[in-house]
Amino acid sequence: MNALTDHITPPLSTARAKEIAQALDLRALPRDFLDNPYPVYAALRESEPFKRMPDGSYFLTRHADLVAVYRDAKVFSSDKQVEFGPKYNHAPFNQPPYATSSGVSPLFEHHTSSLVFNDPPLHTRVRRLIMGALTRRAIEAMEPGLVQLVDSLLDKIEAQGGGDLIEDFASAIPVEIIGNLLGVPHAEREPLRGWSLAILGALEPSLTPEQEALGHRSVSEFLAYLRQLAAQRRQQPGDPEHDVLTRLIQGEENGDALSEVELMQNCVFLLNAGHETTTNLIGNALISLQEWPEQRKQLQADLMQAGTEEKREQIMGLAVDEFLRFESSNQLSNRRAVQATQVNGMDLPAGALVTLCIGAANRDPAVYDNPEQLNLRRTGNKHLAFGFGVHQCAGLSLARLEGRIAIGRFLQRFPNYLLTQAPQRGGRARFRGFLHAPFSIQ
Repeated sequence: MNALTDHITPPLSTARAKEIAQALDLRALPRDFLDNPYPVYAALRESEPFKRMPDGSYFLTRHADLVAVYRDAKVFSSDKQVEFGPKYNHAPFNQPPYATSSGVSPLFEHHTSSLVFNDPPLHTRVRRLIMGALTRRAIEAMEPGLVQLVDSLLDKIEAQGGGDLIEDFASAIPVEIIGNLLGVPHAEREPLRGWSLAILGALEPSLTPEQEALGHRSVSEFLAYLRQLAAQRRQQPGDPEHDVLTRLIQGEENGDALSEVELMQNCVFLLNAGHETTTNLIGNALISLQEWPEQRKQLQADLMQAGTEEKREQIMGLAVDEFLRFESSNQLSNRRAVQATQVNGMDLPAGALVTLCIGAANRDPAVYDNPEQLNLRRTGNKHLAFGFGVHQCAGLSLARLEGRIAIGRFLQRFPNYLLTQAPQRGGRARFRGFLHAPFSIQ
């Protein structure tokens, strides 16, 4: 390693990890945890895998326990109205100028109306409509355009001799892909990334008033834009096989009725779900390869020796899943127990709020050999980066395609790329990624 990569993920002593684990409070996380939470997760798996938190909720870190919760969607609800009421729907944000037409705050209405934070029947209805535009055939049809997009970004990077892995590459890809799915004109895509970062940032356990206000404002601005876009699409429909907005609108007409609120909020959700997580996948992967140079050399050698395109896809497929396991873009998920229950012998009372620590489960030594090591040849990877069960990410195949094309073509084009400054982490607990990572192409 060099001086720039030595501290991308700074070490955390065993004693310090145990200290943080014992006093863990998601509303007051220390900086060294945010820089490197994994030693804390290991300490929790060993000593308190069902940790009772200061707010009365439970923090789960074992892979088997997360799978058990994910499997039981009837007992463990994804509906967040109970949890998000006090978080978002309070003065002044449930009053003008923030309040929605229904008298609740913008963030509350969004996060309680979107696919990910709902149970059937809304979840089933919306997921079916979205999946109709994300079929295997539809995703395969996106590949040529994705390759063209990635190559155009690489051309710009080559012309300037480097750039920023996040701003100039990783973040630009999913914004374009989701923009295409929703049929957002290219000239109108500039605000999308900022809206997404602000809305997802408001999911963090602890918010400043400024962060919360920005989240509410971003929802309102995004919805105002989408209403105009939907009005245009109703007059001039797109191809429902590829245009998700047209598909959701026509779904209304075909009897799968989405209210106007549900329609708009799930379009917001589509951008958010496909944007930061995929940005983090690509950025985390390229920065991890700087931190693990032997894995980088091995991956590059494997790709060079691959005799066919199919073999290269297999190699990159394994690598993408390992990047997702090792530095999961989404580190935390949540459920609420609707009745008293047990998870692998541990009691949970009715109403218990449960945080599922994906980042910890993805490094559980009960499931993975040498889980703290990046191993791009790892097979049988049972990571939970996309969740599990009925709420498994609807866009996982698209995310894998984006990761495979973006990372693979970047390495092919710039095999000797090098960070020129220490990368800047996003500093969040729920979404793990970077904001900036300047590099040169050597």
